[in-house]
Amino acid sequence: MSDESTDTWSAIILAAGEGTRMKSSRPKVLHDVAGRTLVAWVVRAALEAGAARCVVVVGHARSEVEEELRVQFGKRVETVLQPQRRGTGDAVRCALDGHDELEGRLAVLYGDCPLIPPSLLAELVERSTKSAADCGLVTATLAEPRGYGRIVRDGAGAVQRIVEDRDCSEAEQAIEEVNPGLYVFEGAFLRESIATLSPDNAQGQLYLTDVVELAAQRGTVVDMRGDMSDLTGVNDQRDLALASAARRRVIAEELARSGVAITDLDTLYVDVSCEIEPGASLGANVHLRGRCTIAAGAHIDTGCVLTNVVVEADAKVLAYTVATDSTIGREAQVGPFTHLRPESVLGPRSKVGNFSETKQTTLGEGSKVNHLSYVGNGEIGRGVNIGAGTIFCNYDGEQKHTTTLEDDVFVGSDTQFVAPVTVKKGAYVASGTTVTRDVPEDALAVSRTKQENKEGYAARLRARLRNKKKS
Repeated sequence: MSDESTDTWSAIILAAGEGTRMKSSRPKVLHDVAGRTLVAWVVRAALEAGAARCVVVVGHARSEVEEELRVQFGKRVETVLQPQRRGTGDAVRCALDGHDELEGRLAVLYGDCPLIPPSLLAELVERSTKSAADCGLVTATLAEPRGYGRIVRDGAGAVQRIVEDRDCSEAEQAIEEVNPGLYVFEGAFLRESIATLSPDNAQGQLYLTDVVELAAQRGTVVDMRGDMSDLTGVNDQRDLALASAARRRVIAEELARSGVAITDLDTLYVDVSCEIEPGASLGANVHLRGRCTIAAGAHIDTGCVLTNVVVEADAKVLAYTVATDSTIGREAQVGPFTHLRPESVLGPRSKVGNFSETKQTTLGEGSKVNHLSYVGNGEIGRGVNIGAGTIFCNYDGEQKHTTTLEDDVFVGSDTQFVAPVTVKKGAYVASGTTVTRDVPEDALAVSRTKQENKEGYAARLRARLRNKKKS
């Protein structure tokens, strides 16, 4: 039994590749799964498993990957450059050369495996440490193993070596036990072994898998089985979609177990940074993106897409509402078919109804924008009623201007407010009015043209139009 402590192990994450099979201008490890990039998932798995240090090997799109790591982890993660992509062994060599102080147990992970369970990594570290093994690795079984390195065992069943797919003999190609690429090495052994690697293989690269064979020759390889559904890497857009579906299903099931009412586990899309309290309910095909917060008693109905939205207790967001960077207050109601653009703040018991749109607007307690209205750059007080077809004309071609409706204002249908304009407390705006000047408190604003009825004119007009059409 070794005296080594699993408290001091470090992680090396390989994230230098370009990922050409993604057919995307975005670096592969920066593609998103449930609101978190691939490389961020792997780094978090290592940190949650107990890694004291985390070194990410970068290469392609270095600055973009480093910025993502800085934003997500600050100084908790270090990076090192792999100038030329000469294989996984070369990537690990770059990490070791760039950090002479790395010692003890060193876990090596690929930066495109977003489903790795932290518990699996922690167990691999513990097993390899307790047995004082030079190498520990996870293996898995695939009915169709093409593309993966095969695990070759000796007559006693011990891991003997790993053969990359392109280098397999016909017999080795039939092996179904594969190498997902999750390792733990003893630091001094890894440094010594990396220095001996040779590019004598089909791809002319330095394979990290060759280090496993060196460890086996010393008789100190520990292996454990894993589930390939947790270990699959992302190589193309199909892999990304499958990984996203798997991660989102896990999130949905965890929410359901916590007390969130979920209509359909298979069609719920919740990013990992969202917070949903027990007692909330989520309908089918709901998308919660970014950092949404949904309070107990809130109901999000079918087809809603919310991004960075706070929904307070007992609010109702009806079907097919789209909202971004907004707050929906306690017992408020939104939708159906409503669009809350950024900086919309709806007070308690307020309402924004169907086919209405808000932007950069505060709606006071109990106020209503019932339907078919655009309310942009508005400051709306308490108890305000805004009739159908109301438009806040907030843009003059150069600047945005504010419309202010104080408490208890009543706005009739088909009203236009040409901002900047203020309607004082308790005022009444008649239907069909275009408001261009401030309205005093308790006043009536009306700006209709005089109606004129021309008797018999419609019949004469129709006859004239018919004759014109015939000619």
